[in-house]
Amino acid sequence: MSDTRTTTTTTTTTPATTTIRSRGSVRIDTEVCKGCELCITACPPEVLSMSTEVNHLGYRFPQLHPGCTGCAACQLVCPDFCFEVYRFDEPRLTVVEVSS
Repeated sequence: MSDTRTTTTTTTTTPATTTIRSRGSVRIDTEVCKGCELCITACPPEVLSMSTEVNHLGYRFPQLHPGCTGCAACQLVCPDFCFEVYRFDEPRLTVVEVSS
């Protein structure tokens, strides 16, 4: 009788993370966005990206990812007034993944 055994090794990698101190966040009115993408390049923490979906006007719109600091750079450059900035009473810590 032969003994056949299979050994499986699973390697998991934990993504690198960083902690961001946030003083606020934004709300995006995606239905009025015309997809100019000015907010994407204006965002210092780089937490905005364009969606693959389109709004009722037929334009792609920005999506907010974790790590917003509430700096309002997106609000300042948006010609369609899509952004509303909220400030927290106390800063909040947010753990976000860091892309390599």
